Amino acid sequence: MRKFMIGESNAVKKYIFMILLLSFLSACSLNENAAELYKQETPLKLEIQTPDTFTAGEQETVKATLTQDGKPADQTDFVHFEIWKQDGTVHYGMEEAANEGGGVYSISKDFDKDGLYFVKVHAQQGGSLIMPQKQFIVGELSKSDVEFLQEGTGKQEAGQGHHH
Repeated sequence: MRKFMIGESNAVKKYIFMILLLSFLSACSLNENAAELYKQETPLKLEIQTPDTFTAGEQETVKATLTQDGKPADQTDFVHFEIWKQDGTVHYGMEEAANEGGGVYSISKDFDKDGLYFVKVHAQQGGSLIMPQKQFIVGELSKSDVEFLQEGTGKQEAGQGHHH
């Protein structure tokens, strides 16, 4: 009789454990509105606009259009432009951009040397920081600029085909 009661009590314990476990798991079900409880951040988006052609020795304006959630981002923490020449002979440090309104920021520079240049825009709004970069050409490219562009393309293609 004892063996029967021990077996029966183990079965009852297992049954009670299963009921408790199912009750616990059902209490942890997914809240369908859980996403609304958390801050939903929309990323900043930035498009850099450069003139179609740059002429050395003339002042040119580079613009950036900043949006967040499809709307102009006018209340930024900062928007800075950094411009440099590929060969390192020209480097304009980070400078605060002029806010033209409507999410458009700009900077004007005199580019007195021909060649390949890069512009990087550093923009932050709230907790979102982005730093897109774009290359552009002032006047004519030098032989070293052309080689740099060819090497960059070749390195990317070689890197894509090589796997470990």
